[in-house]
Amino acid sequence: MQRDGEIKMTQTTARIKKNGKEFEILVDLENSMNLKKGLSTIQRALEMPTVFTDSKKGLRASTADLKAAFGTDEPYAIAEIIIRQGEVLLTQDFRDAAQEEQIKKVVDALVRNAVDARTGMPYTPDRIRTAMQEAHVQIKTRPVEEQLPEIIEKLSPILPIKVQKKRIRITIPAMHTGKVYGLIAGYKESEEWKNNGDLVVVVGIPAGLQLEFYDKLNSMTHGAALTEEMKE
Repeated sequence: MQRDGEIKMTQTTARIKKNGKEFEILVDLENSMNLKKGLSTIQRALEMPTVFTDSKKGLRASTADLKAAFGTDEPYAIAEIIIRQGEVLLTQDFRDAAQEEQIKKVVDALVRNAVDARTGMPYTPDRIRTAMQEAHVQIKTRPVEEQLPEIIEKLSPILPIKVQKKRIRITIPAMHTGKVYGLIAGYKESEEWKNNGDLVVVVGIPAGLQLEFYDKLNSMTHGAALTEEMKE
């Protein structure tokens, strides 16, 4: 029985296929997902130090099969490989909670950045949620800022919505263009590839996301990208 104040743990299965064989472990769902992000440990994620070929039937993997597939039979080392490289089965409750968290992030971003194009007044979270439902907006697991242009386009027929933007010219060194392109893709207004492989782009960033965008850009390029805010 769960006592008051205790955190409810959700057990699930993580699995991987190697050498034509299935391997499974029993894990704590939340800690396993946090382990993938570097926010937990295998000791917290693994429910029991046993590797199965079929966890529901209680069939354990043989030492020979483990060594052939993973190069070791040490359960914690194997479990970390399974969690990081394999599949952690998600419960419906976990999917629903993750989706609701992502929706809330989108709504919060629109409340911060969007206004009524007719009056210049901000929209309430409830009005934005309702419009998203009416427009059948599908929220993806990508970073929110990358989805906003597409979401705003879908909302426009329902809400007279306008986002205040900052136009920025960015010069990205050739060695970083691959990493950064996904970040800028949703905001890009123009691009120019230089002979040396550098990329010069003009992006339109919602004003409320400007600092967050700069943080990600600097992290990806180690501060090597040059930025210049363009005057209207």
